[in-house]
Amino acid sequence: MEGTIFSLIPAVLMLVLVLLTRNVLLSLGTGIVVGALLIHNFSVLDSFHEIWTQFYTIFVSDGALNTGNILLLSFLILLGMMTAFLQASGGSKAFGDWMIKKVKTRSGAQGMSAFLGLIIFIDDYFNSLAVGQIARPLTDRHKVSRAKLAYIIDSTSAPVTVISPISSWGAYIIGIMGGLFAANGITSLEPLEAFVKMIPYNLYAIAAVLAVFLVAYLKVDIGPMRKHEKRAMETGELIDPKQDSVPGDLSDTFTAHQNGRIYHLLLPIGVLIVATVSSMIITGAMATEGNINLLTIFANTNVNLSLFTGGVIAVLTSFLFHLSQQKPRNSSLKIVLEGAKTMMPAIYILLLAWMIGSIIGVLETGEYLAGIVNDASLNPALLPFLFFIIAGFMALATGTSWGTFGIMLPIAAEVTSITDMEMLLPSMAAVLAGAVFGDHCTPISDTTILSATGAGANHIDHVMTQLPYALIAALAASIGYILVGLTNQVLLPLLVSLSIIIAFATIIHFVRKTKTVQ
Repeated sequence: MEGTIFSLIPAVLMLVLVLLTRNVLLSLGTGIVVGALLIHNFSVLDSFHEIWTQFYTIFVSDGALNTGNILLLSFLILLGMMTAFLQASGGSKAFGDWMIKKVKTRSGAQGMSAFLGLIIFIDDYFNSLAVGQIARPLTDRHKVSRAKLAYIIDSTSAPVTVISPISSWGAYIIGIMGGLFAANGITSLEPLEAFVKMIPYNLYAIAAVLAVFLVAYLKVDIGPMRKHEKRAMETGELIDPKQDSVPGDLSDTFTAHQNGRIYHLLLPIGVLIVATVSSMIITGAMATEGNINLLTIFANTNVNLSLFTGGVIAVLTSFLFHLSQQKPRNSSLKIVLEGAKTMMPAIYILLLAWMIGSIIGVLETGEYLAGIVNDASLNPALLPFLFFIIAGFMALATGTSWGTFGIMLPIAAEVTSITDMEMLLPSMAAVLAGAVFGDHCTPISDTTILSATGAGANHIDHVMTQLPYALIAALAASIGYILVGLTNQVLLPLLVSLSIIIAFATIIHFVRKTKTVQ
């Protein structure tokens, strides 16, 4: 079954079940079981052993603790605790009261959230969770649905980090490119120079970011998002009341302290940002051998350890603010327990997503999809478009952008070096863009899960409401990549892709406005 068309079965089955049942745990669990059965030719005992092994290796790998995964899970729990302290202290309410005077419209609240997503560009995990903590009090007060906030976060996290050389993603990609250039004898380009030149070719990422601001200011609510936004505006219900697994939601758990101040929210979050970024710089510098600069620091930084360190310091800060308040105040133990409990839905999903990602890796689903490109006789002009589509499907099926980069970037370099070197940078950029597109569409992506967590949205609601916007941006990017191949230019395809996004948003805006007037 490995490396064949049958390796697609678990991923396809999981995606179909998600759409039909909207139960992500059931869908992920089914995909894991079916994948294990395929690996072991339907031997039940061996399959259950495979499932246990994949779960066990999340925490213990090669006889040692898998500290990266443990630290990330611990950070999610710490984030839940901090969120609980921020709400119980009255900080979230005070910030919402203050910001509603400064940002007077729902569109402004959404635009501010998107702007925060642009400036916190060092890591997608950090972006997803930090932006949610800062923006949620503001968007809640303006009755912006949590699904809309999750979309804003997700569409300004990976798209921004994938085009930023000073980020964990940028450093990883540049590191891959350095090895590829050496292996293929490419000496005319330095990896950093090539990465910067690839930025305007990353059509999906740029289109997705533009779409976020247009959706915010032109009120382009389509598909399931329209239902969520309508309910939020008319009833004040920011989350579908039928959903009971919403991470980070503490709206009915605590009564906010009446003496809460804005700094009760902003200072702990500021401490989280400063402590995390400082830890990233320190761990990156310590792990770097030879020349130390920003690029080598972010290439070697320990993101999960940095998140954990920042989380511990931020929770302690918010706890001290809680203790400094006059009574009556909520029980500290209750706040800690309730905060940790709110993160359990996200942790369950993340554990199963990691497991099915490993199962799909054993089945070599990514290698099968990559082989379709590698074995085919292709017109060089179609390479950017085809690499975008294949990378999108691979990220959709496997749930990993970085895994897609690792598999598809070498193939893009190899194929273009043989067929047409002028398509090298466009094809590699198309791989990056396709991986982010697939990441936006799949329910098993880490970033998708953490964006829903940061926003306090239901996971499947986020996937379903984001999908139409991702598909529109992908259509615009696809047309752009066809033009890249035909014209060997970047400016015209970029302008065409962005024009499609603008035209779509404008048409929807005026159609809705006309119906409202009538």
